[in-house]
Amino acid sequence: MSGSLLDQLKKSGLVDEKKANKAQKAKQKQAKKQRQNRVVDEGKRLLQQQHAEKVKRDQALNLQRKNEADKKAIQAQIRQLVELNQITDYDGNIAYNFTDKKIIKSIHLSELVHKQLSQGRLAIVKLGDHYKLVSSTVAAKIAQRDETIIIQCSRPQPESEDDGYADYKVPDDLMW
Repeated sequence: MSGSLLDQLKKSGLVDEKKANKAQKAKQKQAKKQRQNRVVDEGKRLLQQQHAEKVKRDQALNLQRKNEADKKAIQAQIRQLVELNQITDYDGNIAYNFTDKKIIKSIHLSELVHKQLSQGRLAIVKLGDHYKLVSSTVAAKIAQRDETIIIQCSRPQPESEDDGYADYKVPDDLMW
């Protein structure tokens, strides 16, 4: 017995030619539908994958934009702190030297401002290409936002309570 099952059913008389053709067409239609569904499924999958990649790129771009906006906001806060709290009347005839990235800079200060700067009550801040003087409390607020702006900020020396030589003054005319 060779031949397909359909041929065998035709010979036995269980299936006629019309029903056989109808079943074969239905089988072909179903195969065609499966092929189309496979193509549609691949298209949907590619579309979903492209959408996921686009969402990922958008998120990365949004994060980058947010970081840039945060940096600009911090710089604006620093600029505002410096401009509102800068000391303007410090001109004098005492030169004060400080370093900015291995370059020695000098500004001329009055005696009072020089003393406050050396005691740590004032700090030098670089804003753009200019150097400004601000109080140490403002410098601490600026340092919380960006430490690279602070050029010179001496820490005040706490007076030691157990200093054995506190009662002895160093004479002004002492020569080394």
